[in-house]
Amino acid sequence: MDFSDLIQWCLEHLSYWVILILMILENSLVPLPSELIVTPAAYKAANGEMNIFLVILFTTLGALIGALINYHLALFVGRPIVYKFADSRFGHLLGINRQKIEYVEAFFLKHGKISTFFGRLIPAVRQFISIPAGLARMRLPAFILFTTLGSAIWNSILVLLGYYLAQILPEDRLLEELERYSREISYVFVALVTLALITWYLKRKLKAHR
Repeated sequence: MDFSDLIQWCLEHLSYWVILILMILENSLVPLPSELIVTPAAYKAANGEMNIFLVILFTTLGALIGALINYHLALFVGRPIVYKFADSRFGHLLGINRQKIEYVEAFFLKHGKISTFFGRLIPAVRQFISIPAGLARMRLPAFILFTTLGSAIWNSILVLLGYYLAQILPEDRLLEELERYSREISYVFVALVTLALITWYLKRKLKAHR
C-alpha cells in the first residue's frame, strides 16, 4: 500500500477509534507519518463527518499512549538491548537504526526533560524522543505533561492544515498537496524549535551568570 492508497483508505474508513490505534502505532515503533492520519481526519471534520475537537483529543491520546509504550520499553529493557534492537534487521524494517537512537539520545541529554516537549515538534525526532526519556528514567508525570503538550500542538497544526486543504482541494488532489505542505510545515517547525532552544539556552546561561 503506497501513500495514496493509505490516504484514500483513511478518508473512507477513519473513525475516532481507528485514529487512536493508528496514532498509538505511529508513536511507538511503526514508521507511519502522523500527517497521513491527522490531516485526513481533519479533512473529514471540515466536511462535517467528524468533530474537530474529538480529532485533536483522540490523536493526542494515541500519541501519548504510543510514547508511553516506548518510554516503558526503554525503561525496562535498558540501553544495551535498545541499541541491539536498533542494529537488528527488524529494527531497520521499522525505520530504526543506531544513528537515530544516538541522535535523539544526544538531543535529550543536551536539552534535558524539556526536549520531550520540543522533540514532539521535530520530524525524525518526535517518534523516538520517548526512548532516551525512558533510558534516563525521567519522572513519569513530567514526561506525560511535556509529551501531551507537544503532541497536542503538533496535532493541532496538522488539523489546521487539513481544514485549509478541505477548503481548496477535492479528495483526489489531497495526496499531492499534503506531501508538499507537510514538508513545508516540518521545515518551519524545525526552525522555530531551534530558535526556541537557543533562546531557552541563552536565558539559562544569563540566569546562571547573574
